[in-house]
Order: sequence, then structure tokens, then C-alpha cells
Amino acid sequence: MPKETILVVDDEKEIADLVALYLQNEGFRVCKAYDAAGALDLAANEPLDLAVLDVMLPDLDGFQLCQKIRETHPFPIIMLTAKGEGMDKITGLTIGADDYMTKPFNPLELMARVKAQLRRYTRYNEPDKAVDSRDIIDFNGLVINRATHECSLYDQALNLTPIEFDILWMLCENRGQVISAERLFESVWGEKYLDRNNTVMVHIRRLREKMGEPSRN
Repeated sequence: MPKETILVVDDEKEIADLVALYLQNEGFRVCKAYDAAGALDLAANEPLDLAVLDVMLPDLDGFQLCQKIRETHPFPIIMLTAKGEGMDKITGLTIGADDYMTKPFNPLELMARVKAQLRRYTRYNEPDKAVDSRDIIDFNGLVINRATHECSLYDQALNLTPIEFDILWMLCENRGQVISAERLFESVWGEKYLDRNNTVMVHIRRLREKMGEPSRN
């Protein structure tokens, strides 16, 4: 069975080559681009399973590139940024990134994050299974199918990333209960929640936008 295809985008050829080498050593097929235009061309013509995007690119920045990819593709996106400010990380998550790492980064940690995102993504893209009522939530016009990773609101499909889907499923499964940001983060991300971690609220804001709800402060 062929391995997944990963898109690596970085204007520094040495970094792109290094990331590609580690991915290839793990058995992945790699497509490389050194600018946003090349990345968008590959996204349109290659069966990609995940993208690793640098923020600093010569044409569009990585955030703009991420947003354009998200218009048509739900596969996971990991952002690489040389900037240490939290705002860059939050911006990446706001426009659709699933994870981020700050340069300089440990290539082995990046490989672990790639595999974690792919496990999450492929879990929702397995061949059709027999429908189990426990995999369906249907109320107030919202239908969520955990087995097929499909979600619709009033018969209009919602294009959710795997993380957005997990958040929505947990909120709906526990509707009527107060779910803290800490519990939500640790359940969905599987990591320890840290104080002032805005990741959960950023994703919830995106969910509200996709569902046509007004943003809340």
C-alpha cells in the first residue's frame, strides 16, 4: 500500500530538502515547492494527504497560502514559523492550520506531528462502514456522522477539518453540559492544557463562522 503524499513548502531550499529527507526516510512520498504559486499548482494536481507550510514565502505568506488551500482541501496543514510571537501561531490556527512549529525545530518532533495528524485524518477517511446509530448525531438541523466524517447543517455540507469535527462532535455529544476549554483541549488534542492557550477558542470561532453564527468575544 503506497504511503501518503506530503507537500513541503519553504523558500529555503536547504530546509525543504531536510524536511523532505526525513519524510522520505519514513516512507512518505514528498512534493516540494519554494513559493506559494508552486504549492497551489501541486495542491491542484497532486493527491495530497498533508502539507507543511513555511510562513515566510516570496509571493504570498504562508497564512494566505493556508487560507487558499483550505478553500478546496480539508487535509491537515502544519505551519512552520520563524517568529516566536503567539499572534502568528493563533493567526495560523484561525485560518485553518491544524498544528504549528516554531523554527528552529526538531525534525523528529515534526515527523511525530505529521504522523499524528495523518492518523487523525485517515481515521475519518476509511472506506464506508455499516452505519451505527452511535456514530450519528442529528438535532436542530445539524447532522454529524462520525463514521464517514460528514457534517451538514440544514442539508448544507460543512467542510470541517478533522480537529474542527472532533470539537463539534464532543460539544454535541455533551450538549446541555458545560465543557471547559481545558477538558476540550485535552480530549481533542491529547495534550496537557496550558494557561492562556487560545487554540480551543480560535477553532470554535472558525466553527461558528462555518455554521453562519456571529462571532463572540
